[in-house]
Amino acid sequence: MPVGSETPLGLAMRFVVTIDSYELDSWSKASGLEVSWDLVEHRTGDGDNNRWICPGLTKYPTVKLERAAEAAGTDMVRGWLNSNSFKYEAQSASIELQDASMQKIASWDLQNVMPVKWSITPFDAGTSKVALETLELAHIGFLTEDK
Repeated sequence: MPVGSETPLGLAMRFVVTIDSYELDSWSKASGLEVSWDLVEHRTGDGDNNRWICPGLTKYPTVKLERAAEAAGTDMVRGWLNSNSFKYEAQSASIELQDASMQKIASWDLQNVMPVKWSITPFDAGTSKVALETLELAHIGFLTEDK
């Protein structure tokens, strides 16, 4: 089906990351928003080559956020990391994709989010690059099971 001129499209450069209603400022890149399933196969013992396949374990990789290091945002992330460093409490996060008018197109609610890594690019006086900070978040998923 072709996309009409009035269809709002999600833009890869417009997204907002919120953790428990705490907006962690703006990020330039978010990756790892995906899901996969192990494949469970069962074959009968009657000699036929028939098999049944079922979804197995659901797997979610860590979500990696990246942006230019800047005073207010980097301090905000450090404060959030300090509050989660030794006393982890289950938190939820949301990644919202937006269109050109900053309107919500889709969102993913990550369950039981916890920080697993923060890093910043090496400092090198011989280059003129912007320092990038990276935050990795582990979670148990964004799909919900209807029972």
